[in-house]
Amino acid sequence: MKDERLDIGVRVSKNTIIGNFILAFIKILIGFIARSTAMLADGMHSLSDVITTIGVIIGLKLSHKEADKSHPYGHEKIESITSLFLAIVLFLVAISIGFSGIIKIINHSYVTPGFSAIIAAIISIIVKELMYWYTIKYANQINSPSLKADAWHHRSDALSSAGALIGIAGARMGYTFLDPLVAIIIALVIIKVAFDISKQSISQLIDEAASEEDIQVIIDRINSIDGIYEIKNLKTRKHSNRLYVDVDISVDATLTVEEGHKIALYVHNLIEEDSRIKHCMVHVNPYYKSN
Repeated sequence: MKDERLDIGVRVSKNTIIGNFILAFIKILIGFIARSTAMLADGMHSLSDVITTIGVIIGLKLSHKEADKSHPYGHEKIESITSLFLAIVLFLVAISIGFSGIIKIINHSYVTPGFSAIIAAIISIIVKELMYWYTIKYANQINSPSLKADAWHHRSDALSSAGALIGIAGARMGYTFLDPLVAIIIALVIIKVAFDISKQSISQLIDEAASEEDIQVIIDRINSIDGIYEIKNLKTRKHSNRLYVDVDISVDATLTVEEGHKIALYVHNLIEEDSRIKHCMVHVNPYYKSN
């Protein structure tokens, strides 16, 4: 399962790297031919996607390394660090796009690009949106935060191309201010996406607890087991895309050590049936029945 997850993530990333490299070359070439600064910037945005997707591959491979003496809990958090890095890149791209738009409005530095830039923008929107759906499909399938972040990077590029299309078309119709104005709006949307991705990544890095719904599922599973009188001190923490669970259970004080251990082992195995649970630690307390 672990190797399959890595294989899927790497395959998807390699396919999008090829697509982004070809798309970036086309947009930069047409940007020069059509004298469109918006298309040139959009092409550089696609080129940045190649770099960040390479980062995704590195993050996926490192996070799938087996636990060792120095890292007994594994390396999964490297993937959360990768997704945080991608969020920062998204944020910087958004700032660059927005700043460029503001400067153009202040300086009234508008241009009328060639028609070929419109065709390039339309192609870019279609291709990048297809890349988003392709990547997000497999990101959800393997529950990969870095792959999800990369998917949103593709969508941010589609939004950037949509802004470029509106700006180019508007400029050709005489509304030259549309190009920088739309760029600022797109920048704000990308900043919101970057914030959401970084929030999720940080929650995984600082051992945030599982959701109330996930915790209730764990409680219900434990309560379904005969011989458990109390659940005490249930703790959960996120570990990249998985969870650690620590729980204290109370069993009949008259049980033998072996009998108590069997109940604890049953709890452990039942909780870890959920593929999202990386490890469940069970501590047994004696429960003294009142006469």
